[in-house]
Amino acid sequence: MKSSRELLRFSQTLIALAVIGTVSPARAADEPDITTLAAPENSVSVGVGAASGNSNDRALFGTYNGLRRDDVNLLLDLNYLKADQATGRWTTFEARNLGLDNRELRFTTRQLGDWKFGMEYSELVKHDPRTINTGLAGAGSTTPTVNVLAATGTGAEFNPELKRKSIGLSVDKWILGSVQFEASFKNEDKDGSRLFGRGFACASASTMGTPPAVPTGCAAAGYALLLLPEPINSNIKQLDTKFNFLGDKFLLTGGYYGSFYTNSYGTLTPTVPGALLNGVGVLGAVTPALLGVMRTPMALPPDNQAHQLYLSGNYRFTRTTQSTFKLAYTHATQNESFAAMGLAAAPAGRPDLGAVVDTKLAQFGVTSRPMPKLSLLANLRYEDKNDKTPVALYNNEYATAGTVAAPYTNNPLSLKKLVGKLEGSYQFADKYRGTLGADYESIDRGVPLRSALVGQATGVYALRQVTRELGFRAELRRAMSETLSGAVSFLNSRRDGSSWLGGTTGLPIADACVGASCPTPVTLTDRTRNVWRLSTDWAPTERASLQVRVDNGRDDYAVLTGPGTIGKGNEGEDFRAYALDAIWMLSGGMRLTGYLSRMEQVRDVNHSTGYNGDYRDITDSAGLGLTGKASARLLVGADASYINETNRYGQLISPSITAANQALLATTGGLPDIKFRQLRLKFFADYAVQKNAHIRLDVIHQRSYMNDYAWGYNGVPFFFSDNTTVTTVQQQNVTFVGARYIYKFQ
Repeated sequence: MKSSRELLRFSQTLIALAVIGTVSPARAADEPDITTLAAPENSVSVGVGAASGNSNDRALFGTYNGLRRDDVNLLLDLNYLKADQATGRWTTFEARNLGLDNRELRFTTRQLGDWKFGMEYSELVKHDPRTINTGLAGAGSTTPTVNVLAATGTGAEFNPELKRKSIGLSVDKWILGSVQFEASFKNEDKDGSRLFGRGFACASASTMGTPPAVPTGCAAAGYALLLLPEPINSNIKQLDTKFNFLGDKFLLTGGYYGSFYTNSYGTLTPTVPGALLNGVGVLGAVTPALLGVMRTPMALPPDNQAHQLYLSGNYRFTRTTQSTFKLAYTHATQNESFAAMGLAAAPAGRPDLGAVVDTKLAQFGVTSRPMPKLSLLANLRYEDKNDKTPVALYNNEYATAGTVAAPYTNNPLSLKKLVGKLEGSYQFADKYRGTLGADYESIDRGVPLRSALVGQATGVYALRQVTRELGFRAELRRAMSETLSGAVSFLNSRRDGSSWLGGTTGLPIADACVGASCPTPVTLTDRTRNVWRLSTDWAPTERASLQVRVDNGRDDYAVLTGPGTIGKGNEGEDFRAYALDAIWMLSGGMRLTGYLSRMEQVRDVNHSTGYNGDYRDITDSAGLGLTGKASARLLVGADASYINETNRYGQLISPSITAANQALLATTGGLPDIKFRQLRLKFFADYAVQKNAHIRLDVIHQRSYMNDYAWGYNGVPFFFSDNTTVTTVQQQNVTFVGARYIYKFQ
C-alpha cells in the first residue's frame, strides 16, 4: 500500500500536453524516435517559474520548496559526469535548485574499486505556514519586548523562518583488498525562529464562572499567555568513521559516531509590561507573582554531545543460514554552565546539570532455510540506558516565592529494554504458504525517585516500573490462479506489567483508585490489540495489475475505576484502512496509475475530570496519473491527487459536572471539526527539439483548505495577552508555471 505522501509524487502533468500540442502539431509522426539516438550524460537546465498569489496564498504550497517568498524564480540545474572507461576514474558534479532557497551542490570523484572523495552543500528554508500579527519588538531575538496592541490586527506582520545550511565531506579507501575505510563529516548551521511562548495562571484560575466571566479570585489579569518566538542560532557537527572487513563468510563493520550540538543562545528573556489582557480582552494589572514568572529567563536547548562506538556485521554459517549482529556503546553528556546560559538561580553546588547517559546495545539475529519449503527467522535486541545525571533541587526559587507549594528534584530516567522476534514460513503446497510469528517486548524503567515528587499528594500520574507485551501473528497466503493471489493475517498482542506506583511513596498502590483521581499514561496501561488484514493481488494481463488491502484493528485499554470516579484514560482505539492501487500499461507506451484509500482512527477517552471524548481522524485520498509518449519527440504526463482529512472531537459530560458547563456544551455543541482538504493537479510536457536539446513545461495547480479552531473560530482569531494573533489563510489557491530549456552534452 502506498501512503498518500508517496503517491503525491506522481508529479507529471497534462496541461502541458495541450499547450505543446498547439505549438508543435502532428508533425512528429514522421520524425525519428528521439530515444533511439545516443543520449549524452551531461545536462544544463535553465528556465523560469512563476507562481500566483502572494506569500500567504502560498503558505502551504511553499513551506519547503523555495517558492513561498517570490512570485518569479530562476530555475537552474546542472549535471556533469566525466567517466574514463580506460582508467576507471569518474568525476560527477550535480547542482539542483540554484535559483531557489533549497539549493543543493554535490561533487564526487572516484577511482573505481580503490577510493572515493565527495563534497556536498545544501540549503533549506522552512517557512512557517502561519502569519503572526504582533506588537512584539525584537520578535525572534533573545530579548523581545512585549507591547500590548490596542486591538487585534493593528500590529506588524511577522513570519518565522528556519534556515539550514550544511556542508559535508566524505572519503573512502580500500586497503589490502579486503578492508575498506569510510569517513564522513557534516556541519549544519540553523538560524531563524519558530513558534514558541509562555503561559501561567494564578492558583484560582480553575474556579471559572459561567463563560465568558473573568476568573473569580484572580486580578483582572491573574493569568497570562504570550507568544514569544524561539530564537535559533545553533550548530550541529556529525562525524562517522568506520572500517569494513570483508571475508569469505562474514562482513564486519567497526566504527565511531559523534554528534556535537552547540547553541549560541542560552536563554529567552522577555520584557513584560505590568498590564496585560485577560481571557475576555480586558486590560488589567498583572499580579507581582505572575509578573515575576513571566519575566523569568527561559532556558533554550543547551549544548550537548554524544559519542558512540559500534561493531556490526553478518556471518554466513552455511549457504542457507546466516546471522546479523550489532554491539554499541553510547556516552552522551550535557554539562553547559548555567551561568553561561544566563540562568542565575541554580541549585546550591550545581554549576551545570552534569547530565550523563550511558547506553549499551546488543542485537543478534538469525535467518535460515533448513528445508526448501521452510524459512525461519529469530532476532533479539537488548538496550540498557543508564541515566547518571546528579539529583538536585531545581524549583527551590519558586518554592520560596510561594508559587509552588512543594519543592522537587529532577528524576533521572534509566531503562532496560528487551525485544525479541520469532517467525517461520512454510510452503504447504503449490498454492498455500503459511507464516507464524511471535513478538515480545519488556521495558524496566526502574523506581522513580521519591525526591522528585516530595510533598505531592498523589503525583500527577500513576507510574509503572515494568511493562511487558507478548504478541502472536499468523498469515495464510494462497495463489488462487496464475494471475490472482490473496492473503489473510491476524495479530494479537497483550501488554501488562508490574503494580502501579504512587506519586509520594514509590510503593505499589491498589488497582482501583478509591475516591481519588489517578490518570494512567496510555503508554503504560494494560492493553489488548487485535488486527485483521486482507490483501489481494490481481494481474489479469502483463499490462495491468491491481492490489487491494483492508486493515481492521482495535486497542482495548484497562481503565482504573473506583468509588467517586467515572474512569481515567484512553478506553479504546479503533483503526481501519482500505486501499486500492492499480497500474495499466496502455498502447503506445502510456502508463496509467491510480489509487484510492481511506483511513479511520477512533479513540474513546474517559477522563477522570468528567469530560469524555470520542476522537475520530478520517482521511480519504485518491490519485490518478498518466505518463507516456504522445509522439516520438513528445513525452507528456498528468497527475491528479486529492486528500480530505477530518478530525472530529465528539464530547460528553458527566452529570456531576456543573450545570453551567453542561449548558455551555449543549449550546455550543463542543469543539468544532478540524478539516484539511487539498486538490493537486500537475502537468508536464517534454519536447525534444533535437537529440541533445529539450523544452519542458510544468504546470501545478494546488487548492488547499485548512481550518483549525486553535487559531481562529467563526472568523475571530485567537488572541494572546498582548493582542498578538496567529492566523492562516483558510482557502489557498496557487498555480505554478515553469518553463525550462534543457541542453545535453558529452
